[in-house]
Amino acid sequence: MTESRPLGRFVGIGVGPGPARLLSVAAWEELQRCDLICYPRATSHESSAALHALDGLELPQAEWREISFEMSADRDRLRKYYMELALSLRGELELGRQVGYLTLGDSMTYSTYGYLITALREIYPQLQHRTYAGITSFAAIAAHFDWPLGEGKERVLLLPCPEKMPALRADILTHDLVVLMKIGRRLPQVLVLLEELGITENCVFAQRLGFAEERTSRGLADLPRDAETGYLSTMLIRREAHQPRHQMPTQLIGETLSEATG
Repeated sequence: MTESRPLGRFVGIGVGPGPARLLSVAAWEELQRCDLICYPRATSHESSAALHALDGLELPQAEWREISFEMSADRDRLRKYYMELALSLRGELELGRQVGYLTLGDSMTYSTYGYLITALREIYPQLQHRTYAGITSFAAIAAHFDWPLGEGKERVLLLPCPEKMPALRADILTHDLVVLMKIGRRLPQVLVLLEELGITENCVFAQRLGFAEERTSRGLADLPRDAETGYLSTMLIRREAHQPRHQMPTQLIGETLSEATG
């Protein structure tokens, strides 16, 4: 009687939004144990942004496999694609291999990885797996600008950019901060709205942060008014100018500096 081989393990790893080496130590250690590592590449790009996030690291001695995919808003099409991908990975797992799958940003935040892990669990209810969180684009942008992403009881809205600007206006006016993602071709309209509201100085913007062609802007005044700039970009919007919650009185600052300098 032939002994059945134990089922392999699947690991999803968020590698951050683009800047190299922004992944957790735990995720990196897990990656070292993988027999097969899959990394996604959009068909519209020549290279994988997820793979770029590993630049400067000594890559594991594993089999590397590029997974190309098309960007699509059709959920049924995405589900079908990722079910087919899950079925193709089943063979690797049945061989007892540990399979790693890199995802840009965070695996569970507006990521198609959700379709893949759902499909894998559907075809393999006994699947052994773990998903490692990654740094989101908006967390990286907030850190880049030293821009507090919510203080005290401020209300923060994570929002894919609406098609209609009145909807975005309402969202901005009913929240303290808005994290605006998936801006794309709507960027010119967004900038007009923010100018009308008089809050451009309260905003920061980044496109392809961590890549050679990155573009960043504080206050948005130097931002090109074209749709192309909105691609792969995120904007952080404050309804009102940031007021430090614990500001030291000017006189006390002067006294403290005097004491420090002797």
